[in-house]
Amino acid sequence: MNPTARSRDRGYLRGSLLTPDELVPDGALAFVGDRITYAGPAGGFDDAGWPEPAPLPTGSLILPGLVDLHCHGAAGSDFTTSDAGGIRRAAAFLHSAGTTTLLASMVSASRRDLLAAAARLGALAREGLIAGIHAEGPFLAPERCGAQDPRFLIPPDPGFVDELIEAADSELVTMTYAPELPGADDLVDRLVLHGVTPSLGHTAAADPVAAESLESARDEMEEAGFGGYAPRPTVTHLFNGMDPMHHRSPGAVAASLRSARSGAAVVELIADGAHLDPALVRTVFELVGAANVALVSDSMAATGLGDGTYRLGTADVVVGNGTARLPGGTLAGGTATLLQCVRTAVAAGVPLADAVGAATAVPADVLRLADEVGALRRGLRADALVVSADLELHAVLRCGTWLPG
Repeated sequence: MNPTARSRDRGYLRGSLLTPDELVPDGALAFVGDRITYAGPAGGFDDAGWPEPAPLPTGSLILPGLVDLHCHGAAGSDFTTSDAGGIRRAAAFLHSAGTTTLLASMVSASRRDLLAAAARLGALAREGLIAGIHAEGPFLAPERCGAQDPRFLIPPDPGFVDELIEAADSELVTMTYAPELPGADDLVDRLVLHGVTPSLGHTAAADPVAAESLESARDEMEEAGFGGYAPRPTVTHLFNGMDPMHHRSPGAVAASLRSARSGAAVVELIADGAHLDPALVRTVFELVGAANVALVSDSMAATGLGDGTYRLGTADVVVGNGTARLPGGTLAGGTATLLQCVRTAVAAGVPLADAVGAATAVPADVLRLADEVGALRRGLRADALVVSADLELHAVLRCGTWLPG
């Protein structure tokens, strides 16, 4: 397959096509420039005057480009500490691996370093390389900090949020916070005021505290309008970075599941086979519904590379057998791509359309970009993946251009 030899101005593909409504066995996807002009049954597409469709391997599926709300880097680079060149390399790798839209996640760091990272990432978001910034901290619970450096965790500070947003040129899109910390309510107010989606996580909150915070965030987002989209907060990598659910102490996990089940929140799941047992991933889909789940990679600098020692913010991370851990054994981000997470979820029994939707349409809605990315539909950006029946990647189309890979 050599789609890069085809015209970059327009083209079309023919094969099994996953649209928002159905899997079309004999489908066509046409694009002009960076926009989709047709996506549906091949019999409904008039190919007169079009170049020959790019040849696809037998049995190929055409999927929407994937959307990742939570990733820290790849290809040896870390989004918090790498320079602009390193960030570009990481983003280019993730794009070529099928994640055509992504937030760059920062881990907790010093005030100065976070402001500097926000400025670097904000400039690249303005270019369209990334879709914005996710700040995973520094307003997190020390006892549930995970791989975050506890030296840099501080109580919620709305004034610092203002500084981050200014440094990022308003490209801060989501922020993780622990709802039990003093000042968390005011923090959520400030985030919503600036159009930033609050994401509950890295928390030791009791069930009532987490439930009240999610409900309050949803109400405030709804009142603020959030650009006409169905507003709802997210939950940062459910189960990871929070107290385990116990029958006498259900904690934030139970509150998050109920909120997602009601459609009032979206829960992130790292379906890489290391952070969560695949059976639990399937269970959450069945409990809360696919429309309320966002698959994320939580990828870090080792993604795309082999075992070894890497950086996650200020921390040294050792990767062995594909799993990233701090020297003490704590999980420290993921090494799988988002497409690999989709594959793991499907292998666990999650229906293909549900797993793909949780990595495309749901996160696109969280980003308020559902009229731009996240589906194969006329008028949206020409982002698509060509994969085998078992979800091995063949080719990536981003903004109407075939990427090398």
